[in-house]
Amino acid sequence: MEVITAVKGFKDILPEETGKWRFVENTAREIFSRFGFREIRLPIMEKTDLFKRGIGESTDIVEKEMYTFLDRGNEYLTLRPEATASVIRAYLEHALYNAETVTRLFTIGPMFRRERPQKGRFRQFHQIDVELLGLDDPRADAEVILMLMQFLNEVGLSNVSLELNSLGCAACRPTFRKAITEFLNGKEDGLCDDCKRRLVSNPLRVFDCKVKECQAVIIDAPRLSEFICSDCRSHFERVTSALKELDIPYEINTGMVRGLDYYTKTAFEVTTEHLGSQNAVAGGGRYDRLVRELGGPDIPGIGFAVGFERLISLLDKVDSSSAQPDIFVAALGEAAQKIAFILSNRLRLKGLHAEQDFSARSLKSQMKRANRLNCSYTLILGDREIEENKAEFRNMATGTQQTLPLDNLDEQILKLIKER
Repeated sequence: MEVITAVKGFKDILPEETGKWRFVENTAREIFSRFGFREIRLPIMEKTDLFKRGIGESTDIVEKEMYTFLDRGNEYLTLRPEATASVIRAYLEHALYNAETVTRLFTIGPMFRRERPQKGRFRQFHQIDVELLGLDDPRADAEVILMLMQFLNEVGLSNVSLELNSLGCAACRPTFRKAITEFLNGKEDGLCDDCKRRLVSNPLRVFDCKVKECQAVIIDAPRLSEFICSDCRSHFERVTSALKELDIPYEINTGMVRGLDYYTKTAFEVTTEHLGSQNAVAGGGRYDRLVRELGGPDIPGIGFAVGFERLISLLDKVDSSSAQPDIFVAALGEAAQKIAFILSNRLRLKGLHAEQDFSARSLKSQMKRANRLNCSYTLILGDREIEENKAEFRNMATGTQQTLPLDNLDEQILKLIKER
């Protein structure tokens, strides 16, 4: 019978890898809490309209990549392709804005997009998502970026670049839209099919295309930075000024746009040279209209997402091994196995990582396994030891050994290990 394998683009995270995942998750939780962010856990499935309204119907995500289906209740549901819309939905549904003027939230979990799998990119992928709601102050933008850069630094990611741009607002974008449409008029034959469609729905997205031919067409195109209004320009200047005060290096990339329609004003990406053309490991920006567009009050927001798989692939120096056991109980004989079983579980209940071999193999084989597991100590227990009411306790690093009585054996082991 043929073995069933995982769905293409969906990846198992094996025990050898989960050490890195735990390290990154724990680092994120520790750093974000310093900045006052609290964790929220969200369902992986939402009503499809949430993403159509939140992300934008003309985006590649909504048009081509979402996993959407009609359920038995005749309602369209979608596996979430990103987290911001879900966070805002929960923020509004539970009226979190009534509890506090400024809300700081983060979430960690899987997202789903049906796109071509490639290095660091999967159809089920994971993100760390951060959202700050209720502040339109440029210092909030700088603070969120500072937190992101500190997180990447503390997990050990080096040689990254922070790129910034201003995407303007509803007041200044129409002028740019007209200018870019006029510039591309007559140049449609040089664009890919997706960009030809974007010319009608959202010309700004042409800048987000990674097709070389499209990049060549827009190399001399007008930039949004030339059209932003005085308010957007002032906001952006204050963001960059705050970043300088915080000693955060950055580059202004006037051709950078984000792949989601809800972004306004500040947009940013953290890139690395190790991921090819899809080189962003994190990105985000301000979205001052999104809460209102999803049916809520006029509340500004800013956030970012970190691609978990991409980040993990760059962290070669992080130890991904499982925690080494404190003690291995090597038992020979049926009576010894019974005592070892009870002892191992008592030690676990008291906080130690204990291992036991149920197969009743030879002492030599069990000691080899203890070495493979990198156990700190081994307890040797056989029929002879039981008759003499004792067990042998061995330090695996030094090879020294001492005899312990069987009475209160768990307490003796606990004391010896904690003392050392």
